[in-house]
Amino acid sequence: MPICLKKGEKVSLTKDNPGLKNVLVGLGWDVNAFDTGGSFDLDASAFLLTDSGKVSAQEDFVFYGNKEHKSGGVVYMGDNRTGAGEGDDEQIKLDLSKIPQAITRIVFTVTIYEAEARRQNFGQVSNAFIRLVDESAGKEIVRYDLGEDFSIETAVVVGEVYRNGAEWKFNAIGSGFSGGLAALCAHFGIEVA
Repeated sequence: MPICLKKGEKVSLTKDNPGLKNVLVGLGWDVNAFDTGGSFDLDASAFLLTDSGKVSAQEDFVFYGNKEHKSGGVVYMGDNRTGAGEGDDEQIKLDLSKIPQAITRIVFTVTIYEAEARRQNFGQVSNAFIRLVDESAGKEIVRYDLGEDFSIETAVVVGEVYRNGAEWKFNAIGSGFSGGLAALCAHFGIEVA
């Protein structure tokens, strides 16, 4: 049975799962089809941050345009352009043993592709969640259902996996941003053309 978190709650991933190494991060959502009539393309991404709260290099941003971190520790598994169907819509795999020591936080975000042009926002998205699965045991260990707290936001910081001494922990964030992917990139130190 996974631990179900509420916004702002934190839990240790490795305390009850010693030796945890391979983690599948699943992100999912449904869209309210009646709102815009247009299709939604939501994109998951991961920012690998140092103690500064920023990336140390452009390559520390893993998404559909940079699918694997140079360490091999974070891999984006592909773009689902509709959100249709049950379960995870997009997945990011972690190998905690390969994450460089300088990386202290991995922040998971979801953005709406071309949100402003399509007049779409997270108020039109429902049933959003993030879940972490211990791949070696095949079991879901943490789940965070975001709820319906959003209106005009076009990007969401869903949660983060972070180091705390020798442990890895998860923080359920659920914080919305306006300005889409560009706003998130600027916030985490990525230069956008």
